[in-house]
Amino acid sequence: MKNKADKPMHEQLVQISKRAALPAWQSWLIRILAVLASLVVCAVIIVLFTGDNPFAIYATMFKGAVGTSRRIWSLLQGVAMLLCVSLAVTPAFKMRFWNIGAEGQVLMGGLATASCMILFGNSMPPALLLLLVIAASIVAGAVWAVIPAIFKAIWNTNETLFTLMMNYIAMQIVSYFTYIWSVPKGSGKIGVINAATRAGWLPTIGKYNYLLNILIVAALTIGIYIYLRYSKHGYEIAVVGESENTAKYIGINVKKVIIRTMILSGALCGVAGLLLVAGTDHTITRDTAGGRGFTAIMVSWLAKFNPLYMVVTSFLLVFMQKGATEISTVFGLNDSFSDIITGIIIFFIIGSEFFINYTLKFRSRKGAEAA
Repeated sequence: MKNKADKPMHEQLVQISKRAALPAWQSWLIRILAVLASLVVCAVIIVLFTGDNPFAIYATMFKGAVGTSRRIWSLLQGVAMLLCVSLAVTPAFKMRFWNIGAEGQVLMGGLATASCMILFGNSMPPALLLLLVIAASIVAGAVWAVIPAIFKAIWNTNETLFTLMMNYIAMQIVSYFTYIWSVPKGSGKIGVINAATRAGWLPTIGKYNYLLNILIVAALTIGIYIYLRYSKHGYEIAVVGESENTAKYIGINVKKVIIRTMILSGALCGVAGLLLVAGTDHTITRDTAGGRGFTAIMVSWLAKFNPLYMVVTSFLLVFMQKGATEISTVFGLNDSFSDIITGIIIFFIIGSEFFINYTLKFRSRKGAEAA
């Protein structure tokens, strides 16, 4: 009988190995090529399943996103809101604290904003009310985020499940108060809050309703970039994310960093809720966050937790979302087909990260058999 050890060893034809860090221009070139490849695949699918001209569909997508000045402002507003939530989750993610609860934190910030507008809109001076709205939204978001942080820091609970479950609690709380404050009673909808007086609304700059939101998020982007890259707190976040044991060894209070970082993350989510309720929608529903808390995870990850790169990834995702909506309208395609096109493009973008971080080594079949 032959011993198992005598059997020839067959090496794999394809080996995956970690790639050395690529220059930034090569990484972005791979991503651009991935987008182009996804457009080719989408074009084939469009022709096979609809018979429409893919170039006409792509032109419609572009027109739907930036075809008019109003659409451009809507696009920039959407980018700003998604970017704001992405900035919020980034400090926690860089610390390897998987905050999946941004959706709920945004809702609680928005609920605090709506509460102040409804309860004090007719009894408080506008300037004081605006200050109260800002403070309440920030505190509400921070409190909702610090609860799982405390449990993680003290009892080492699973932050992913904890923050995810708190999303659903926040949705139910918002649903409850939406019913309580509904106009007319029992309709389940609040409607525009303080439409006549605009009490608690964020001020507009000139005739541009969304400009203040965009400027605030731009300032936050620069601020978070500086905070993470150059501040002591940013250094501590990076060290804790790399290794908690190393952080403890050099004297960093890991529990303090976890709690402090999640307070910041929740506060930024509260700001996003403020901008959505007081600066954009002027109402509150359980769908106010619009899934941005989950999309922000993709934005932050694709940008490698770099706030400046997040501007690009946020723009790309919102651009595709706006364009997909226009495709459905013009060509009479259902939303599912538009989502398929968007999903393919996102799949290729995510897949490009594999080729940025890893390399494939192929061996000839003869060479492998000889080995």
